[in-house]
Amino acid sequence: MNPPAVCFGSPSPEHDISILTGLQAVRALSEAGNDVVALYWSKTGNWFQVPPDTEASDFADGLPRSAEPVSIQVGEHGGFYKLGKRGKRTPIEISAVVVCCHGGPGEDGSLQALFDLAGIRYTGPSHAGAALGMDKLAFSGTMEAAGISSLPLHLVTDDLQLDEAGPFIVKPRFGGSSIGIEIVDDLLTAKALAKSQPLLRSGAVVQRYLTDAVDLNISVRTFPEICLSSVERPLRPEDEGIYSYADKYLTGSQGMASAPRELPAELPSNVEGQLRTIASQVIELAMVRSVARIDFLWNSDDLWVNEINTIPGSLSWYFWSHEGIPFAQLLAEMIQEAIQTPAITFRTDGADGTALRDVGAISHKLA
Repeated sequence: MNPPAVCFGSPSPEHDISILTGLQAVRALSEAGNDVVALYWSKTGNWFQVPPDTEASDFADGLPRSAEPVSIQVGEHGGFYKLGKRGKRTPIEISAVVVCCHGGPGEDGSLQALFDLAGIRYTGPSHAGAALGMDKLAFSGTMEAAGISSLPLHLVTDDLQLDEAGPFIVKPRFGGSSIGIEIVDDLLTAKALAKSQPLLRSGAVVQRYLTDAVDLNISVRTFPEICLSSVERPLRPEDEGIYSYADKYLTGSQGMASAPRELPAELPSNVEGQLRTIASQVIELAMVRSVARIDFLWNSDDLWVNEINTIPGSLSWYFWSHEGIPFAQLLAEMIQEAIQTPAITFRTDGADGTALRDVGAISHKLA
């Protein structure tokens, strides 16, 4: 069988964290005896193949010296190709790609659609599942339409008016992590921030900030069967403020896998039961595939689903390590699921030329 590939990087604010996740996956698969194709998607959008033993520090100042350019082709002969001298291209034979791209085009459906067009099998969400998960407003609306408890989320516009008082939490509408999230005292400040903060310019959403709410997360994997992990409670510094990007990714040597947490979280049995029931509903509604993380907020009043991370930091392997599943096994099962999932094909039924034969001259259509 062809070797697996791992792709990481991408033109995203979470580019560096994606490299960490990708290199962790490459190393775990390599140590399990696999030949791994490591594919780096640069900040400029170009693709490169790097050796499997490449270290994170090799990317700190730009492109590693050992990187070799590759291209991706869509259509009948779709796939990755090595670029040789005089324009010669050699196909890179792979079984499936483990997608480790956080945020941006790697997690919003763009990369998934590209792989679909190229006939490449891949782990993680489909293009539709990725797009829904990345759009916080759409995801919140989907939960609301299904009757699932979630905090009301509002698109920040000049005309937005809210009956409730602050503080509010402002988030990028499109984003896969806590990056760009801020707490403000009032709606006027939220509107000003939406115009001045670069990460909010493509869209900002606002919701009431619950000072007494606790973050609770659960991971799901869908192969060999749908399974929910233990629940974690991320631990904030001094247990104050939001669970920030730095708290998640910059507090240890292994990215999110080394962030402080209580796992399993100590919860009343009825709360954990309710959380698991909601998570099971979210799996179907959000078209979850492979491994994902679903985030909740909880206080003495209620439990709310907050958002979904369809390509979570470190691929949520620390959840499953707690369940006795090594990272290499988790990755192998993700790859197996991708291989067994038929590649997306596009149908042309009905496009038989009839409309083209009968239309006459195009100039008549413009008269």
